[in-house]
Amino acid sequence: MPPLSFEFGSRRRVLDLPLIVWLTVIWVLLWSTLTWANVLTGLVVSVVVCLAFPLPRVDLGLRLHAWGIVRLAGYLFYDMYTSAVKVTRQTLFGLPHRAAVIGVPLRCRSDLMLAATAVAVSNVPGGSIIEVRRATATVFVHVLDADRPEELEAARRQVWRMEELTVRAFGTRDEIARVAEPPPPPQPAAGRPAP
Repeated sequence: MPPLSFEFGSRRRVLDLPLIVWLTVIWVLLWSTLTWANVLTGLVVSVVVCLAFPLPRVDLGLRLHAWGIVRLAGYLFYDMYTSAVKVTRQTLFGLPHRAAVIGVPLRCRSDLMLAATAVAVSNVPGGSIIEVRRATATVFVHVLDADRPEELEAARRQVWRMEELTVRAFGTRDEIARVAEPPPPPQPAAGRPAP
């Protein structure tokens, strides 16, 4: 919903209607009673707060691509299911496994895509984000089943696949073009076994 803007003195003020509604809801929740008086005073306080403390315009660079969102959701559900079965099997049957922490350089450097990729990777059982280095766009992931170099490379490919799906769901055209390129080579010490 576009914000409502108007001239107020020599300055242009913007009233963001979703923000005013949200602040009004918070006001009513803080008072714990839904009355007309609470709603109206919450509305007045919200408008005053928005006029007194205007927020700067921020473009997050978020674009919604319906087919990309469907593909990401499908892949996440599939990956969560298969990973949960794998982790459960290892836990219940005591199968031996060796964990590792791997560094995976990502192709997109925007904060939004780094965060979205990290959240998507962390939602899957068996893989957890340990660290995100913003300067190098690298995520460090704790993975299970890291006995062989092929398994480490498969874990990296899985993170790159998750990044590609995330960017195709929420990224800009430039970011989508960037994930179409081959991934960067891994860093030399990026696959150390965890103690």
